[in-house]
Amino acid sequence: MLELDRVTLGYGKTAVVKELSLEVGEGEIVSLVGPNGAGKTTTLAAIVGLIRPLAGAIRMRGREIAGMPTERLVREGLALVPEGRQILATLTVYENLRLPTAGMPREAAAAAIERELDRFPFLRERLDDPAGSLSGGQQQQLAIARALLCRPQLLLLDEPSLGLAPKLVDLVFDTLRNLHDEGVTILLVEQNARRAAELADRTYVLAAGRLALAGTREELRDGEALTASYLGARVAAPGAIR
Repeated sequence: MLELDRVTLGYGKTAVVKELSLEVGEGEIVSLVGPNGAGKTTTLAAIVGLIRPLAGAIRMRGREIAGMPTERLVREGLALVPEGRQILATLTVYENLRLPTAGMPREAAAAAIERELDRFPFLRERLDDPAGSLSGGQQQQLAIARALLCRPQLLLLDEPSLGLAPKLVDLVFDTLRNLHDEGVTILLVEQNARRAAELADRTYVLAAGRLALAGTREELRDGEALTASYLGARVAAPGAIR
């Protein structure tokens, strides 16, 4: 579904991500984790066309997409739930859901919104409320529903647990697990490395802009290699860079 091939990213001449390679297979959930400043959000920005790679290739289903306009990439099947959710707080829940369907025929739009209301039943009870009145976890689910209304082939999420209480983090990860079970392809960027690795089919760890570790859920199950790479220690692990 998605391939980054030795991608270097930066601002001006300063590279913040260096020769990153990763793959997301169709139907997989893949996590990209690392501390603040590791380059995770910059990587998502490049995938959705907000910045151009300094080097390397970004392919979706084998087709080069680096440098395509973001609006075209959305039409090609990418959807991003950005860091901090970025819902439109003064609009109602319904108005937030209606925006991604603006170009659809009326009946198709209504059916699409109805599917998301079935997926997130609490939204049905709050349709006329300002989106800013929802709790953080509810806002995150609204942001996910809004992205799914774009009918993405690949859903990108940037720090969906950011700033949430533990119970709400559980709610968000349960939502992602359910989407995975439905066959939605997901690339998850997270600081909560252990939770992300437990959920994902495969995890990549960025440290100081470079790939420090890559492994499957089973390879990273004990958490020692994951913790060591996250903290910048040298590791010799079964899942070490491949």
